[in-house]
Amino acid sequence: MRKKNLSKFTFKILWLENNVAIAIDHTIGKNFSPLTSYFFWPRNDAWEQLKVELESKPWISENDRIELLNQATEIINFWQEAGKNKSLSQAQKKFPEFVFAGSN
Repeated sequence: MRKKNLSKFTFKILWLENNVAIAIDHTIGKNFSPLTSYFFWPRNDAWEQLKVELESKPWISENDRIELLNQATEIINFWQEAGKNKSLSQAQKKFPEFVFAGSN
């Protein structure tokens, strides 16, 4: 179950055949402001890059950072387990609260 206060953040995900890319936007009202750039898995260690980026923003609470990293783990694990066999639409069903783009 997602924490209600995390509605101030949303994930943007590029669902690709050989990579998954994760970025986080800060939600302000109905507007989105990029919080991070896209980090690619497995091309790079997207989780570690995301962790460093979130830690560089002291205004993000530790609880929010942990929850965001947990969600990133869920996304990466889902892609690893099923990415090449799951379509973009299946990923969207699994994570309906996130913004997706992709090629499959």
